[in-house]
Amino acid sequence: MASLGQILFWSIISIIIILAGAIALIIGFGISAFSMPEVNVDYNASSETLRCEAPRWFPQPTVVWASQVDQGANFSEVSNTSFELNSENVTMKVVSVLYNVTINNTYSCMIENDIAKATGDIKVTESEIKRRSHLQLLNSKASLCVSSFFAISWALLPLTPYLMLK
Repeated sequence: MASLGQILFWSIISIIIILAGAIALIIGFGISAFSMPEVNVDYNASSETLRCEAPRWFPQPTVVWASQVDQGANFSEVSNTSFELNSENVTMKVVSVLYNVTINNTYSCMIENDIAKATGDIKVTESEIKRRSHLQLLNSKASLCVSSFFAISWALLPLTPYLMLK
């Protein structure tokens, strides 16, 4: 049977392992947030307009619009992007509006910071609207850190009860 001292010792070691993993996550990943954008036709506007919204981003990202037909075009003069602080005062809602869009074209709203890149695509035709979104993690150090934390936790924590009995 393990003594009270041994149980306390291995319990403290377990807590240290968990805290070290959490600190590694914060250092590797930083405090960050990212979400998938949703692109819709804005029917309230006076002209053909697209609205791209993503509920949570931190740090503040950049937003770029692209078009399949007008490749390489700069849409910064026909778009307007705003960042609204969310109720928790940490993350922000991203809202970007693209004006003067044409039918039978695919547009992409790309939101990116140092951690992630999210893209929302929309194709508007006379008869239908097709949407697609995808998210890509950009910071490989953060991804490695997350993987390492879970690998260490899963490897060491099951040993704790065994070590307490020694």
